[in-house]
Amino acid sequence: MTNKATPGRHPGRRTVIFDLDGTLADTSGDLIAAANACFIALGHGEVLDASADQLTAFHGGRAMLRLGFSRVNGGVVDENDVERAFPNLLVAYEENIDHHTRLYPGALDAVARLHDGGYAVGICTNKPEGLARLLLTRLGVLDRFTSLIGADTLPTRKPDPAPFVAAAQEAGGDPARALLVGDTETDRLTARAAGVPCILVGFGPEGPGVSRLNPEAMLDHFDDLDRVVAGLIG
Repeated sequence: MTNKATPGRHPGRRTVIFDLDGTLADTSGDLIAAANACFIALGHGEVLDASADQLTAFHGGRAMLRLGFSRVNGGVVDENDVERAFPNLLVAYEENIDHHTRLYPGALDAVARLHDGGYAVGICTNKPEGLARLLLTRLGVLDRFTSLIGADTLPTRKPDPAPFVAAAQEAGGDPARALLVGDTETDRLTARAAGVPCILVGFGPEGPGVSRLNPEAMLDHFDDLDRVVAGLIG
């Protein structure tokens, strides 16, 4: 594998960067509720289903709105409708950001073990940084992560490698000895662009089927994270 990452402020320090939605936490319930709040305000009722549309939720607010508008408009989506509704979705989401959201089992224990093992640990997410910071604060876990790079922290977002590199550097680690733990194709492409290994979780929205993306490793439970990380970056 050709490593394209630039060394961080502590060359050689091993680094684990996590995605947030669908990797550390199941946020789909609150995301879908926020989108449904927009459709309810427009008189359409609850257009999205918390279970059936879970995967769409992890593709972002606009993806949920497009799906909803396609259902109420007979398959037709006007991007102007999406853009008008999007700010209202963000407001609704911020107001109830932690109503349904839960961390996946074993996530915090795994992060603690990484810290104890000398790894730098941070987050790189395509959720806006302010919302990500608010969610982690509400969940009481913000201080468990040494860096947080969101969709709007830099001029680019995942799958561009720059946010990942920044997350590793801000965590005090070395992007050249880092990996990304995620759950989607975006995370897989980000790791590939940065020239680092990717671990994809099999308990996220796509389930074991995400293995189709051929990551360097799959993770069935956070209890196994230490072993998998050690096998990839030592």
